[in-house]
Parts: sequence; structure tokens; C-alpha cells
Amino acid sequence: MKIQDIQKLAIKMGIESDFRGKAGVQKLLESKKQKFDKLSEKDKKEFDKDALENPYLDSGVYNVAEDKNIKRVLVGIDIGPEEILIAKELGNIDLVVAHHPIGKGLAQLADVMELQADVCNYYGVPINVAEGLMRERISEVARGVNSSNHQRTVDAARLMKVNLMNSHTPCDNLAAKFLKKLVEEKKPERVGDLINILKEIPEYKEAMKIGVGPKIFVGSPENRCGKIALSEITGGTEGSPKLYEKMAQAGVGTIVGMHISEEHKKEAEQAHVNIVIAGHISSDSLGVNLFMDELEKKGIEIVACSGFTRVSRVK
Repeated sequence: MKIQDIQKLAIKMGIESDFRGKAGVQKLLESKKQKFDKLSEKDKKEFDKDALENPYLDSGVYNVAEDKNIKRVLVGIDIGPEEILIAKELGNIDLVVAHHPIGKGLAQLADVMELQADVCNYYGVPINVAEGLMRERISEVARGVNSSNHQRTVDAARLMKVNLMNSHTPCDNLAAKFLKKLVEEKKPERVGDLINILKEIPEYKEAMKIGVGPKIFVGSPENRCGKIALSEITGGTEGSPKLYEKMAQAGVGTIVGMHISEEHKKEAEQAHVNIVIAGHISSDSLGVNLFMDELEKKGIEIVACSGFTRVSRVK
């Protein structure tokens, strides 16, 4: 496999695990194509044409130093210049794969957050309400990442001639689908039961060893779960805190997420929604592992770094 093959595989797997379904993602791409067609020739030159084929602009290929068959990859949750240097020092690393956005992917993180409105709609929140509440939050995130030094890691890869890409939302989609399926199969009644189910997942078992395993942030082990939503595993970053009330009105009793701010926690408490935090880096590792399994099946060696806990499910 070459780098672009790996990127195409990531997008394909992301779409197959997307809450919107293949048809929903295709509608999104068609909408972007229609907008592109209406642009002036000048604006078309400035338009990121990757958006016409890639529904996850927080993920992509950023440096191709050598377009070759990939046999060994260095994979990390966060990749910075230091990890690029590690790849160079290790030798025989054909590609560095980050999870969290870098370069252009970081600059366009807000683009994928529309997914959250569709996820909330999947769980019963009217789409007009979800979109309205997410619009302000998307704008906030776009402003927040605007000041970042987006190209720092990309420049390091370019100078050291290291191939570099990342996969963010596709992997988060994989984690969300995995957890959703597990929860639906196990049907936990109490929040404590849900926690116990999560603790059996290898990535969370490892996280427990350093004190960051699954925890209840709102509610108690004795609380009944009610309807469980995996609405805070994918979609870029945290959504609108005002959505908890709407989720409760839609019949959701418990939300499983990666992390939660104090503002979001307070809103969840007021809405009487249980919040179970599975873990941030451990949940990221789960999604990345599901992607890496496909590379392993193709004979690619995986070298873990930067918080990524490698767990192979290849049989």
C-alpha cells in the first residue's frame, strides 16, 4: 500500500462507520459539489477541492517525501516535531500517522462538527434544533483553532523528509460504532453496569492502570441508564453544552463521551443526564486500533508512540 491508498482506506472505513450512513455522507459531498459549481472562477481556485471527495477535512496527507510502498508506520495520538525526530532516529519508518489533526486538518477541524448535529438527530433531537445549537459552537471552535501554529509538525516532516498523514474523525467513527454495538448487545440497566462493560475493553483496561479509566462524571452507579447515546465520541470536539437538555427531552438518559468540560458537566447535571467518560486517549486508541488492524492485515508493521496503546484484534 502507498500513502494515498492508506488515506483512501481511512475515508472508506470512516464512511462505513458514520452515523449518517453512506447515503447521508454522499448527500454531504453532493451539497459541497453544488456549492463549488456555483462559485466564481476566482473563488473556485481558492476552494479546497479535497472537500469534494473527503468528508473528513480534519484528516489527510500532509507530506509525501517518498511515494513508496509502506511497510512500517509510526503511529501516535499526538504527533509533533519530536515524534518526527523519533521516526528519523528509529529508521525504517515509512510513514508517520497521527490521530489528532495537524496542518490543514487542524485548521479545518470545525468543518467536521456538523456531524454532531446528525448524531443528535439520530438519537431523537430535531435536526433544526441540533443545527441551531451547533452553529454557534462550530463558529467558536473555528475561531479557537485559527491562531494555532498549524504547520509546525508538517514543516518538521518536510525538513526531515518524513511521510506524514493523520486520521481523526474516521477513527473516532470507528470507535463510536464499536462502542454503540457493544452497548446495544449488552443492554446495561444501571450506570455501574455500563462502566463495568467499558472496563472489559483492552484499551480502557490499560488506561485504568494509570488512573484514567472509565468514570462517572454525572450521576451514580445506581442510576438507571435509560436510553444510552454514543453522541460524544465523534464529531471533532465537544459540541454545544445546551444540547444536553434537548437530548434529555428526546429520551436520552445516559451519554458516553471521551471528555467533558465543567460547563458541559453543569448543563448535563441540570438536565439530569448521566455522563460516562470512557476516556480520551484510550478511546482514541480504540478507534486508531480498528484502523491499524486493517493495515496489519496487509502486512504493515505498527510501531506505537505518543500515548497510542496498540491492541491488535487481527486473528
